[in-house]
Amino acid sequence: MRGDFSPETPADDLKLKITKPKKSAAGIPAALSSMRHGVKKMGLVKTVKTLTMVNQQNGFDCPGCAWPDPDHRTPFEFCENGAKAVADEAMKAKVTPEFFSKHSIQSLAERSDYWLNKQGRISHPVILKPGSNHYERITWEDAFSTIGTAIKELDSPDRAVFYTSGRTSNEAAFLYQAYVRALGTNNMPDCSNMCHESSGKGLGKTIGIGKGTVTLDDFNHADVILVIGQNPGTNHPRMLTALRDAKHKGATIIHINPLPESGLQRFKHPQDYMKLNLKTTQLSDHHLQVKIGGDAALFKGLTKVHLDQGGLDQEFIQSSTDGFEGMAEKARQTAWTTIVQDSGIDKKTIEEVGKILSSSKGTIACWAMGLTQQPNGVAVIQEVVNLLLLGGHVGKQGAGFCPVRGHSNVQGDRTVGIWEAPTDAFLDRMEEGLGFQMPRSHGYDVVNAIRAMRDDKVGVFFCMGGNFLSATPDTKVTAHGLRNVDLTVQVSTKLNRSHLVTGKTALILPCLGRTELDVQTKGKQFVTVENSMGIVHRSTGGLTPASPSLLSEPAIVARLAEASLKDPHLDWLGLVEDYDAIRDLMEQSLHGFDEYNTRVRTDNGFALPNPPRDSRSFATANKKAHFTTHELPVVDVGINRYVMMTIRSHDQYNTTIYDLHDRYRGIHGNRRIVMMNAEDMAERGWKNRQAVRLTSHFKDETRVSDDWQLIAYDIPRGNVATYFPESNSLVPLDSTAAISNTPTSKWIVVSIDAPGHRPSEFEEE
Repeated sequence: MRGDFSPETPADDLKLKITKPKKSAAGIPAALSSMRHGVKKMGLVKTVKTLTMVNQQNGFDCPGCAWPDPDHRTPFEFCENGAKAVADEAMKAKVTPEFFSKHSIQSLAERSDYWLNKQGRISHPVILKPGSNHYERITWEDAFSTIGTAIKELDSPDRAVFYTSGRTSNEAAFLYQAYVRALGTNNMPDCSNMCHESSGKGLGKTIGIGKGTVTLDDFNHADVILVIGQNPGTNHPRMLTALRDAKHKGATIIHINPLPESGLQRFKHPQDYMKLNLKTTQLSDHHLQVKIGGDAALFKGLTKVHLDQGGLDQEFIQSSTDGFEGMAEKARQTAWTTIVQDSGIDKKTIEEVGKILSSSKGTIACWAMGLTQQPNGVAVIQEVVNLLLLGGHVGKQGAGFCPVRGHSNVQGDRTVGIWEAPTDAFLDRMEEGLGFQMPRSHGYDVVNAIRAMRDDKVGVFFCMGGNFLSATPDTKVTAHGLRNVDLTVQVSTKLNRSHLVTGKTALILPCLGRTELDVQTKGKQFVTVENSMGIVHRSTGGLTPASPSLLSEPAIVARLAEASLKDPHLDWLGLVEDYDAIRDLMEQSLHGFDEYNTRVRTDNGFALPNPPRDSRSFATANKKAHFTTHELPVVDVGINRYVMMTIRSHDQYNTTIYDLHDRYRGIHGNRRIVMMNAEDMAERGWKNRQAVRLTSHFKDETRVSDDWQLIAYDIPRGNVATYFPESNSLVPLDSTAAISNTPTSKWIVVSIDAPGHRPSEFEEE
């Protein structure tokens, strides 16, 4: 029966191979990996054609991360993982209606995420009817009729939820949010809720904008660059080029992370081989191997040293900030014994790094989910803000804040209105542009959407991209919620686990990818995206679509609006005839989008307004930047308890599994891995490949997951790391960061036991 099978990623039965972790990233292996993935999925000719279009001024934006492009492009502006993302989208294999006739959802649920993804692009819209075990083909007309009827029959628009992934273009996202608000709700959870929501909340309170404040050129002028809670070698490889260039110009790079990452040890740009340059670059000067959750203590210690050493920008502090004395007093009162114990970093090292920071004329702080997904994610980001404000490291060249976004347009989606908790000022401007009233009550974020589905408060769940089930915490609870819904709809390019755990009726609507030609009534179209540093630019697909039955995301939204709105408000179908019309509407409805169609046609796009960066001004209540004061979190979890963080492998981007190798960490073939300190393992009498069970503990709740293998790894004592989405079932729904409500996937208290031993017939190399 539907709903009886497990929603979790099935256990691996593949052989685990362990090799030594790499000490350098990129280089020839990255180039070869890029070509191998491309040729295998696209063929040689298409691979060359496609990769020469990535991130070019007249090409398409990489569907991977949101790292910015340089003003002056080289012929190859992609990284290894970008090449994998492109090959994955442009692959030849197809998931057809015949495929679904052959495979029931139960049989597909028994397959790995890697297997599901490599089946190819979805070719036609399909429906899973109540009681059926197989998707079957449906016409676009009948698909929209089904959705429209379901939405019109809701007794309140708040019983509909509309999720958005970060790959959605500005045009599609703007049209989508306009539709949802025309319907009468702000139920727009998105992937930001699970990643950088803590950054937005932390920065908005302190500097008046929830975005970063640096440009790519700032890296060329920085004295010090902090890379915190982040693995650029795997998750943002093109960032390594910026770090290398900064290093060559004399920057000191400080890496703060529980795991050593090869990309921040040594880096070799593959294109350097064309110049006969065979040297690698050592990037990080200091690796502070902080305990999971110990970042707040570390930054308190660095602030303490900075205060003692001087180097404060007194003029900036006095004229442009508030709260300095309280923050400083709290730092001075915090005992060194507490700082050292909680952070896992010795006092001498903290003092050494603190002195470097106090003498810096320009410091950039970069961070990712290693900070944001902690219970105190907002507070720890504000500790970073405190540290940089001491030296006035904002609004000047070579300095500022750089939250590094993952999805290619996750920042743009928020900018154009994908926001469950919009301000009145934002909605006022939106009303002026769109000409109809906006709902004012805040809607569901991701966690609250799951709670609402669990509690039978949702009738329709619509996903604009992404893999909701695998991206979210508490897999069994999320699955229960999805199965409660009458209708679930997934706009997708590839098969994923969210297609298998569904509402009573389910639809898959296949859409164009970023790489593909988008031709509408008035000709070939382009879309726009916003990168991590607030630059809006064009993206123009050039490949023949995977199937003639695909629709673009804006076209899907327009037809959805036509099918389900009782009062249309806008000429939805007319807007998608030429996307310039959407952009004209965006210009009228959004701050900073003046002359949108003109400016976005310039070679490198344009920068959105950023007061802290542009004029050293702050849109806070008193027009000043704010120091904040926080207590340190409790990090002691007791005897035989460990703090677990979830991580990605190298052959993975978010929930998409490209292959089964974590090349830089030396782990191959199996993903149900627990990386554990060797001393912790010896203390328990455990060895590599020990079969274990994980149990997470939250308040009075426990969650259990079996079939894991231990690997001795360079990680602080008391800490362990696992891959997601396999370990998402251990993340409690209610374990969220204060203020941001972000799932705490980087801080889960677990116990580990070994109910039996797995044969260890495989030899280490």
